[in-house]
Amino acid sequence: MQWAIRGPAATFVADPFVAGDAALRYEPDALIVVQGGRIHAFGAHAELAGSLPPGTALTRYGRDDLILPGFVDLHVHYPQLQIIGSFGKRLIDWLEQYTYPAEQQFADEAHARAVAQLFLHECLRRGTTTAAVFCTVHAHCVEAFFEASARLNTRMIAGKALMDRNAPEPLRDTPQRAYDESKALLRRWHGSGRQLYAVTPRYAGSSSPAQMELAGALWREHPGSYLQSHIAEQREEVAWVTGLFPQCQGYLDIYDRFGLLGPRALYGHGIHLTETEVARLHETGTAIAHCPTSNLFLGSGLLDLRRFKQPERDVPIGLATDVGAGTSLSMLRTMGAAYQVAQMSGFALSAAQAFYLATRGAAQALRLEDTIGSIAPGCEADLAVLDLRSTPVIEQRMRHCRDLHDALFVQLTLGDDRAVRATWVAGEIRHRRP
Repeated sequence: MQWAIRGPAATFVADPFVAGDAALRYEPDALIVVQGGRIHAFGAHAELAGSLPPGTALTRYGRDDLILPGFVDLHVHYPQLQIIGSFGKRLIDWLEQYTYPAEQQFADEAHARAVAQLFLHECLRRGTTTAAVFCTVHAHCVEAFFEASARLNTRMIAGKALMDRNAPEPLRDTPQRAYDESKALLRRWHGSGRQLYAVTPRYAGSSSPAQMELAGALWREHPGSYLQSHIAEQREEVAWVTGLFPQCQGYLDIYDRFGLLGPRALYGHGIHLTETEVARLHETGTAIAHCPTSNLFLGSGLLDLRRFKQPERDVPIGLATDVGAGTSLSMLRTMGAAYQVAQMSGFALSAAQAFYLATRGAAQALRLEDTIGSIAPGCEADLAVLDLRSTPVIEQRMRHCRDLHDALFVQLTLGDDRAVRATWVAGEIRHRRP
């Protein structure tokens, strides 16, 4: 079956940190032809309209809309949706007071199913079509998430959290049980439809050396799967975790020694990594998920993007909401926070760079740039349609925009879920704003 979408559209054809504004392709009157859930053709309507078979179904968006690739969230905890906005704690205290009590509730399978469904629908309401998701230690929490994602046909990456120490007893497993349950989940879900699996040691502080060893073994046994964890979020965390592994030369070296670095390895935060550690990320192709609203909320620090986006030492990096320490599932809100964090580091993050980190840049960090994150033939038809005049204030501000880059900056500064007119998943509308 073939159908088409018409309207203003923008996508990235290069990295704007390198190519500048020329990295963004804009078609003021585009035609996106969809076939079998993938983009069959993309270009100017005037050039492609004549190739459409008679009777092709057409969805049309107006001149004040903008069709973009669906947003990609590189790091988020679906079980923490219920504690978003919890008051004022540093990382370890926040985990103990809010996160771990909330995650213990996921021993109830019905609770896990309800939250998974809510989380995915809220992502779609904000234009997010792919996310790298942490589940709890409970295997059925992962099953509930993938089942809900499969029903929506969203491309999601998720995994069971591995914890065998420094966590409440109900959330602890053993190294062998963590390996066995993760392996069964990986075999069931990785590559099933659009679902992908990530081996998920929560962080080095909650996994023993034995568990880390088995996590690395499992990941190596299944090429093409993902590895996700946390690193260098707060200075006190760095001191505590490195003290647990005195034989290692820093935080990143802990993961390195257990074979947990490389393509498709994703680490949340990375604020307090040393220059040597950033260079090692580059050498191994390991990705960082920048979580600005979470870092601000917990007072973790300010990630300097320039350290990761050097032409001679580029590190795969994208944006992430990190809910529940993050304060919004909206990638627009996350882009706005990333701009503010960059300003505090002495770097003016452009609108093109911010949108890139939420689309094609994040897809490249996942090694999925030929599949998601772009509007291009062969890519899956995951799209977010923005209403560029979604509120009275934005409508008034848009009257004074000089070009598309101005308009995009307004959206990341002032926009939220109200700006998302529609979200398409594999060529089907899964969210339409009332």
